[in-house]
Amino acid sequence: MPHRSVPHPAAPDEPAGGRPADLRPFMAAFPTGVSVVTTMDSDSVPHGLTCTSLASVALEPATLVVCIRAASPTLAVLLAEGHFALNLLHERARGTSDLFASGAPDRFDRVEWRLPLGAGGPHLTADAHAVADCAVVRTAGFGDHTAVFAEVRRVTVRDDRQPLLYGLRRYALWSAAATAPQPAAPHPELPASLRPAAPEGGTRVVR
Repeated sequence: MPHRSVPHPAAPDEPAGGRPADLRPFMAAFPTGVSVVTTMDSDSVPHGLTCTSLASVALEPATLVVCIRAASPTLAVLLAEGHFALNLLHERARGTSDLFASGAPDRFDRVEWRLPLGAGGPHLTADAHAVADCAVVRTAGFGDHTAVFAEVRRVTVRDDRQPLLYGLRRYALWSAAATAPQPAAPHPELPASLRPAAPEGGTRVVR
């Protein structure tokens, strides 16, 4: 008897009428760090916005991607100038995250920043625990956002500050999350004779 495929009924929570799925609740359930993208226009006016859509792409060459709303004025300047700074906010910088998400025209007047020689954009010196100076190498527009691929030219890290986290539309502190009890190991520890040798040295190289 020939096989006849039968359409499966839609799941109870499937969007009716083929409406696009709302991605926001899904991505809200994926906690991330918080960053502020900054750049300078040709008149030396700073521009910036809060961004949680970023990821590393490659280590050689060091490349990352940030996704920014296509209509953003900061994106327009960033693409025109070809460079920017990515400021990762520390856990006491929630106010700065909200400020740069608000689009307030005086936002750079309300934070501490500087522009080091060779920087891709303003460094938020009082609010960032790490900054990457980046040069744009490629862009890809999709829907209402533009993916900006950038080569990282320099990284500055402060080890005395901890990251700010964001998920489920709430902020959280890395220091609080890091002190939570860890789950028990699923397997007994290997005997010393079977453990892999530890790598030599503990130096962290930042380029």
